[in-house]
Amino acid sequence: MDTLSYKTKSANKSTVDKQWVVVDADSKALGRLASEVAKIIRGKNKPSFTPHVDCGDNVIVLNADKVKLTGKKWTDRVYLRYTGYPGGQRATTPRELKDKSSTLLVERAVRGMLPKNRLGRSLFNNLYVYEGTEHPHEAQQPKTVEL
Repeated sequence: MDTLSYKTKSANKSTVDKQWVVVDADSKALGRLASEVAKIIRGKNKPSFTPHVDCGDNVIVLNADKVKLTGKKWTDRVYLRYTGYPGGQRATTPRELKDKSSTLLVERAVRGMLPKNRLGRSLFNNLYVYEGTEHPHEAQQPKTVEL
């Protein structure tokens, strides 16, 4: 056999087929929703997945204000951040984040499931989260995906 009958194709920026996807977060568990959205943004649901390329879809998450957390996670879970100053550790709960903006809760969960490098930071720009059922991306003709 002097030729290969198969070859692994590696996607690049010009050969990637990017779509627009709508996900409804109404009464979905936050972590399960975020992991599925992160997979779609990363492109792991496509046969042409390439780890170092942005080959995922653009995801629109609707009804982010109706996402649910089980148990006592609304009050007992704590998100920590550090300001950079001595004694500058700040803690917030999911309830406080939702009161501030309910889109922050979903964005933070999805961001934590993306790679922690340049690729992950650029992939995060493919996520659009909205509180209600309306979104300004009708021109892209997004497909609805049921998770």
